[in-house]
Amino acid sequence: MTSELIVIGGATGTGKTGLSLAIAEQLQAGGRAAEIVNADAMQFYRGMDIGTAKLPVDQRRGIPHHLFDVLDVTETATVAWYQPLARDTITAIIGRGAVPILVGGSGLYIASVVFDLQFPGRDPQIRAELERELESWGSGMLYKRLRDFDPEAAAKIDPKNGRRVVRALEVIRVTGEKFSAQLPEQDSWWRPTTMVLTEIPREELVPTLDARVVTMWRDGLVTETAALVEQGLVESSTAGKAIGYAQAARQLRGDLSEADAIAEAQLLTRKYSRRQVSWFRRYDTALRVRGDDPWAAQQVLKAFASDSERP
Repeated sequence: MTSELIVIGGATGTGKTGLSLAIAEQLQAGGRAAEIVNADAMQFYRGMDIGTAKLPVDQRRGIPHHLFDVLDVTETATVAWYQPLARDTITAIIGRGAVPILVGGSGLYIASVVFDLQFPGRDPQIRAELERELESWGSGMLYKRLRDFDPEAAAKIDPKNGRRVVRALEVIRVTGEKFSAQLPEQDSWWRPTTMVLTEIPREELVPTLDARVVTMWRDGLVTETAALVEQGLVESSTAGKAIGYAQAARQLRGDLSEADAIAEAQLLTRKYSRRQVSWFRRYDTALRVRGDDPWAAQQVLKAFASDSERP
């Protein structure tokens, strides 16, 4: 069946953006249009540019980009909101005769698009009860409950992300099943897909991530955060929990020195990248490449062509 979609996933700092541009340009050189669709949850937000390493418009090489800057920082990004929007965008790109390239490091967002991921029902009463417990006890107590019942799901959730912990416990209460059982299998594609993962050895990636955080501060992350706070960014919001922005906001309030804010952001970025690597490890049939390999785009296009030739 002809492959219709290229997906590029992987941990932060592994070269996904550069690879997506190279693939799109090579497709265009061969007479096939290509368009890029965002699957990085924090790049949905307007004004969150420096801290998300969002590619500026003037560096997008004329390639159409979709689902960037579609939310205010006061709004909440959810997988249930994203799935139909991304799928509609991809379907429209295919309808134009172009190749959609879905790019990002938010594993569950990617999974919601490319697999038949259904969203369990909600129960407002259970949700309210769990949110009261979160407010009274903090996320640590609820996370321990989740870890005891469903360690596989807990391993994929940040213990400090109270919203995600509450949602997992809500699903468990509503369905009577483990939250991890709701995750999609990798044999039920929504559309024929060429899955690509960018990887860099840990010993090379960590110094790159640490340097990236320093560069963000140098490039004005604190000033950017101050402007977002004026627009309504608060620590309890989805956007306000973003790594880098949360530390910059605490620096602005005087709760952290600049050095401590940078060090904390570096630590959390390293932890986040480990969780991303763990998430994407499940895709054992994916093509794995180094995003900074000059031949990576050709490897991807070869795989895309091969997938398209399969009966």
